Amino acid sequence: MKTFTTRRAIREYLCAQGSATIGFVPTMGALHNGHLSLIAQAKQANDITVCSIFVNPTQFNDAKDLKKYPRPIEADMAKLELAGCDILFNPAVNEMYDGNEQWHLDVGRLEYLLEGEFRPGHYQGVMQVVFKLLDIVKPTNLYMGQKDYQQIMVVNKMIELLNIPVNIVMCPIEREADGLAMSSRNVHLTAEDRQHALVLSKTLNWVKDNFDRLNIAELQQQAMDKLAAEEGVEPEYFRIVDGKMLLHASENTQIIVALTAARVGKTRLLDNVLIR
Repeated sequence: MKTFTTRRAIREYLCAQGSATIGFVPTMGALHNGHLSLIAQAKQANDITVCSIFVNPTQFNDAKDLKKYPRPIEADMAKLELAGCDILFNPAVNEMYDGNEQWHLDVGRLEYLLEGEFRPGHYQGVMQVVFKLLDIVKPTNLYMGQKDYQQIMVVNKMIELLNIPVNIVMCPIEREADGLAMSSRNVHLTAEDRQHALVLSKTLNWVKDNFDRLNIAELQQQAMDKLAAEEGVEPEYFRIVDGKMLLHASENTQIIVALTAARVGKTRLLDNVLIR
């Protein structure tokens, strides 16, 4: 695996590869099997697989959250080597950002729903860094995990608005054997938190199983009640929405997804399930 830390060096190398197809997996590190499944999909469909590790400061609206975000770079590099990743891009903050850069792209209500309600400005930071990374790597295919469903919708809208020539591929959620969605933040869970966190996937699966039995308002309310009843869990939202614009779904909506966020102990977790 080749490792690059500057925009210029990786750009020159990739330009020299001619017409090779490039699969790109952007990450913030602390890699787990969910990330590695993206690498595997990229390897299957592209000539070159590139992974970036960059903890992006502009998408954090809590300085403490940024400071404690795990950064096990040596372990991450070893995992990428074993996974057969071709290129790692691991830049410093001052390599990615020049002084007081300004960024704003209007993607409509997508930015303000769900996660946007609880993390204002978060998706502007996500779009800012993904735009930079796409401009540097210029991939054929961009691989992102379904666990961050809203993020994929926002990035897809950015790609559409800016006419960026890349195909976005959403890869399924990778879960632990007991159903917990894999996340870099899981390392912060205590043993007790870890057990309580299972209520997220259990509740999502209950909603999917009962979707044809109860109406959407009842499902959402009962789901919130189940989450709130679990010790150590503080639910922020549980919504059943259309899978394109994340607005309220009806029983006739073609693509339906249920999404939730909750604090488990001191750790904030996301999860979702495609219902239809």
